Amino acid sequence: MALLEVNILNNSLKQWLIAILVVVVGTFILNIVTKILCRTFKSLEGKLPGELGRIVCEMFLRTKLSVLFVISLYIGSRTLSLPGAFPTFLYYLVVILAGLQVGMWAAFLVTQLVSDYVIRSTDKDEVPSGIAVATLIARVIVWSFIVLLVLDNLGFNITTLVAGLGVGGIAIAMAAQSILADLFASLSILLDKPFKVGDFVIVGDMLGTVENIGLKTTRLTSLSGEQLVVSNADLLSSRIRNYKRMRERRVVFTVGIEYSTTYEKLKKAPSMIKEIVEAVEHTRFDRSHFLSYGDFSLNLETVYYVLLPDFNTYANVQQEINLKIFKKFEDEGLVFAFPSRTLFLANDEKRPLSMRLSKEQITS
Repeated sequence: MALLEVNILNNSLKQWLIAILVVVVGTFILNIVTKILCRTFKSLEGKLPGELGRIVCEMFLRTKLSVLFVISLYIGSRTLSLPGAFPTFLYYLVVILAGLQVGMWAAFLVTQLVSDYVIRSTDKDEVPSGIAVATLIARVIVWSFIVLLVLDNLGFNITTLVAGLGVGGIAIAMAAQSILADLFASLSILLDKPFKVGDFVIVGDMLGTVENIGLKTTRLTSLSGEQLVVSNADLLSSRIRNYKRMRERRVVFTVGIEYSTTYEKLKKAPSMIKEIVEAVEHTRFDRSHFLSYGDFSLNLETVYYVLLPDFNTYANVQQEINLKIFKKFEDEGLVFAFPSRTLFLANDEKRPLSMRLSKEQITS
């Protein structure tokens, strides 16, 4: 017993042994607690929304043993009478390391939750750029909060710092407003999904297939093969026509026949076109009418739908319809009109009597 009362650096041997025991047992217990918490949330996987159970479990697995040791060391040091500024040093060390650990937990948790949401709400082709935007913003917010929290616990007056950061943030935002506009536009594209990689879109006078959606720009591949680079902010401020999301294609075409066509043949023409369209695969007929008198033709307007959005399918269908109309009209004696003009001479026999000129009118 006398040995336990031996004084070592102003503390008895018994106090040192208790402090060491607290450090060892504390580290062990804290490590066990993190493992238990991980298993508990792992067992709740499927009961919690999304992948929350798995994500929280992995978060606790990222606990650093060195941080647990320093926390236990600080707790154990409270049983001792330590000289000088050593207790203050340990306190600062614990605050910094604990802040870093909480920051790693929070950054991982927020990043994974955002990533999980992005993966569930977007297609695989969009995930890399989408996660890059969302997680970057999430990490900046988390670590900014952690740094301020640590500084506050270390005794710094963060009011002035926060005000300075606010002013600095405004200055940076004004200097980099175009970059920030593109960054937030990229996030908006990710969440609102007006288009995705692989979609064929028309933006203003540009058209092409979406190749990549980045943090600042979106890249399109035009029909002629060159790459078009458009800023995300410009994209969202434009009217976008997304042809990839077309479920079916509405087609309107006009056929002109000659004015010399007889009434009976003209009356039958729309029914002929209807039969032709209905016989072609992947189509839904809407209407066909003798709709107008043209300058040199009687115009038949037809509307139908191609039930597949693919352009090549539409081209094949329209070609088949055109060929069948050509053959049917040829068989029925219907003649396609072409730009022409009929000129009547003053007393041409083909000119109606009412429109012929008298001798006096001709000489005058």
